[in-house]
Amino acid sequence: MSKAGYVVFTFRFEKEDGRWTAYCDELGTATFGRSLPEAERKLSEAILLHLKTLDEVGERDRFFKEHSIEFYLNKPKDDIQVRLPVSSNSYIHPHIQPIPAGVV
Repeated sequence: MSKAGYVVFTFRFEKEDGRWTAYCDELGTATFGRSLPEAERKLSEAILLHLKTLDEVGERDRFFKEHSIEFYLNKPKDDIQVRLPVSSNSYIHPHIQPIPAGVV
């Protein structure tokens, strides 16, 4: 059973043709929404499904190691800095994702 903890993902949002496209750079997960809050909610749901699948097939630890995703036993501080190039149609922020033990 996998341990409970936290990971930090980079959420990147880009406005295109009146919709927001949402990406998680570390997982390669993407979705879209009509608004920024909708896109963020849908991306969070997609990430949880991705993590659940990794856990169910026993691949979470290998995937995290292969993609340099750091696992924290304690919640990281909220003042995480993200340094990526942005444009006027982009919004980027770190997302601290709690991971329940063996359930994800």
